[in-house]
Amino acid sequence: MNPKRLDLIQEIDQLWDPVYPYLTKQIVEVYGRGNGDVVEIGPFCGVIFDLKRKRIGSSFFIATFPPSMAHFFSQEAKRQNLEDKITIIETNPSLVGVEDNRFDLIIFRGAFFFPSVFEVNFQAIDRILRKDGVALLGGGFGKFTPESVIKKIGKRSRDLNLAIGKIEVDRDQLWRDIQKNVKGKCEIISEGGLWVLIRK
Repeated sequence: MNPKRLDLIQEIDQLWDPVYPYLTKQIVEVYGRGNGDVVEIGPFCGVIFDLKRKRIGSSFFIATFPPSMAHFFSQEAKRQNLEDKITIIETNPSLVGVEDNRFDLIIFRGAFFFPSVFEVNFQAIDRILRKDGVALLGGGFGKFTPESVIKKIGKRSRDLNLAIGKIEVDRDQLWRDIQKNVKGKCEIISEGGLWVLIRK
């Protein structure tokens, strides 16, 4: 991947630090548990650190791609004094090297919006999600993030997203793709962005 694009991804991951506690609140609402093995997938990670601090989960992982993001998240974990608490797995969109039926909660932000960076592999997500597990895929500020926080970072976030390659998502096409590729119970959540909630 173009190093400049990687820099932009890393900038947006840090820019969103003030948003993660509010996204955590929405994740807790849909997950409904305080334990379990939790993973955040892809290059747009960060909420996992807040989940760990709030003890939403029993173990915490980042399954990241492209490969050069692994070092960045190692540094992020160190910056937040969580280097011994978060396991970082270097993988790809097919989640190679991630065990089957491994996770109770999967978070994959930015999932549908950056096809020039990666494509979502629904079957891989289904493969690593445990029975009775929950996956939240998509993007947006979430329904609990205050306008004051959005206003502060909104313009820079928008500019970075467009520079990275963000596209508008056709909701109907997305739903067809989900129906074709996902076995679990699914719903689209439009409040606070565009999210797909999967319950296995």
